[in-house]
Amino acid sequence: QVQLVESGGGLVQAGGSLRLSCAASGRIYSINGMGWYRQASGKQRELVAAITSGGSTNYADSVKGRFTISGDIVKKTVYLQMDSLKPEDTAVYYCGVMGFWGRGTQVTVSS
Repeated sequence: QVQLVESGGGLVQAGGSLRLSCAASGRIYSINGMGWYRQASGKQRELVAAITSGGSTNYADSVKGRFTISGDIVKKTVYLQMDSLKPEDTAVYYCGVMGFWGRGTQVTVSS
């Protein structure tokens, strides 16, 4: 059984920062990469940032320069440092690995 657990969400004022963490456990092997996704109310889930086992990263245009993904794929952990947060970043943030998802963590940015 594969389990992904996210943490670090919360309520923050615009311009503030949060750091999300995700740890994967269970029978999941040969991970090529891990990613952070988000789903705002009434919208589809979208990719925020991803990191490969080789350390390559990619970001949604809306978060470039503000968010930083890091992690240790071997240890099945991934982080998302979110700076200069905006109200439009409000969403439930999910960790995703090879088709498996965590339950998500709510991020709310007040104006």
